[in-house]
Amino acid sequence: MNRKLMLAASLALLSFSLSQAAPTRGGSMVVSYKDDVTTLDPAIGYDLQNWPIEKMLFDGLLDYEVGTTKLAPRLATAMPKVSADGKTYTFTLRPGVKFQNGRELVADDVVYTLTRVLDPKTKSPGQSFYTGIAGAQTFIAGKAKTVSGLKAVGKYGVAITLDAPNAAFLNIMAMNFAYIVPKEEVAKAGADFGHKPVGTGPFKLTSWPSGQQLVFERNPNYFFQNLPYLDKVTVKVGLDPSVAFLSLTRGEVDLLGDGIPPAQFLQVVHDPKYKANVLQRTNVNTSYISLNTGVGPLKDVRVRQAVNMAINKTKVLRIINGRGVLAKTYLPPLMPGYDAAEQGYKYDPAAAKALLKTAGFPNGFDTVLYTTSTDPHPRIAQSLQQDLAAVGIKASIKSQAQSTVVEAASTPNTAAMVWSGGMAWTQDFPDPSDFYWPILSCKSAVQGGWNWPFFCDKALDARAEKADQMVAPGQSAARLKEYASIFSALNKQALWVPLYHEVKYMMKSDRLVGGLPELEDPIHNIVYERLSVNK
Repeated sequence: MNRKLMLAASLALLSFSLSQAAPTRGGSMVVSYKDDVTTLDPAIGYDLQNWPIEKMLFDGLLDYEVGTTKLAPRLATAMPKVSADGKTYTFTLRPGVKFQNGRELVADDVVYTLTRVLDPKTKSPGQSFYTGIAGAQTFIAGKAKTVSGLKAVGKYGVAITLDAPNAAFLNIMAMNFAYIVPKEEVAKAGADFGHKPVGTGPFKLTSWPSGQQLVFERNPNYFFQNLPYLDKVTVKVGLDPSVAFLSLTRGEVDLLGDGIPPAQFLQVVHDPKYKANVLQRTNVNTSYISLNTGVGPLKDVRVRQAVNMAINKTKVLRIINGRGVLAKTYLPPLMPGYDAAEQGYKYDPAAAKALLKTAGFPNGFDTVLYTTSTDPHPRIAQSLQQDLAAVGIKASIKSQAQSTVVEAASTPNTAAMVWSGGMAWTQDFPDPSDFYWPILSCKSAVQGGWNWPFFCDKALDARAEKADQMVAPGQSAARLKEYASIFSALNKQALWVPLYHEVKYMMKSDRLVGGLPELEDPIHNIVYERLSVNK
């Protein structure tokens, strides 16, 4: 299933040598982004810009080995002990780990952190991942003050009991939502904890003038393997990608957080002098248009199917210089459970018009298409607008900052269509449940969630729950087949227009030391703690 878009003319230029200088301690780096970071609260932040930065500040009980999808202990001393019925996981914490305020991390902090994610007052988009913990639903409903399935066992032991076995639970515990926070600091900062974060991580936030930059300095008391290497990381925001590119060529920026800008892409990949600066990897993600099932004509599945038929995906790929693999369904090809036989909807404007007429819209209708304002997404939105106009659908474009788009998209009955653009759904962990529960289930069809179609099929939820309980040896293939069937059913509902799976290109400076494992990690994207610079 290792499908990659190959650009023959530039392949030699994009092969990245891993024989770089060994990491050395000290120095600083600068990464650029157009948009400011929305929050650094791990219970709240949920996008590809926030997550790698949150990892600078916080740790979880589990993590992944760098550059892989293999789970490993982090704050835990070892992988947890699992009960015979597959429902109780017992973790033991590393003793002596300290928060950046100097207090030692203990088991009660783990219980507090997971309880906080489940608390409706937190409005965590990750809440649905943890509702399988015993007592979670009762707590969420306000019928209990604690979560019965979360127990501190002495100072360093934590027992987590589930209502039912869950094949993806350890992956869920490695997500940023489960990164441990200190109760007293959350209480002190209140709603501003996302701008005054305190964790156990390799860096500390020392400065954040809004709209300018975030400055992180090395945590001298970090517990893990003499990390990080860098003394300081500066995240510059408000930089247009083209301006950021010029800054990199002048030695003022070390990493383009938004990637290579479209205007410079062909220049970069065909210039031999940039051979060692460019890294490429096919991401496990899907870029899509979400179609809100609660807004106007899009309530009708026939209209949503017509929208799918109206979009010319090949034209979109041309806009992004071919940096993608055409998508036929929701799961990307590199995700377990992907069904290569699924064909999705073919580009067919005539069939789209006929279906609109059958649905009662022979003359089309007016709607709104949201997009982020970072290039090339407004240009992609214009292409989508033209395709929709060709079948009678008149879509006005709202081009806004990413945080504004997310707010509208996650509010019921607000955003009819959203071009996901730079917010393409990328795996949190390598399991098909991650493409269901957080973005297409009833649990995520809530205010602040990422189920932007606001679609809820309780029968599909039940099937997914049953699939996740298939943890016995030999059940893996059957579980993946069931998930393939679930996504086939979702495809028939036409909740998205899946456009492409991104081929990611990163560009770094000559002085930044880091390769694919550190700069295009399959889970965290950028692993700042393992980057270094040639001084």
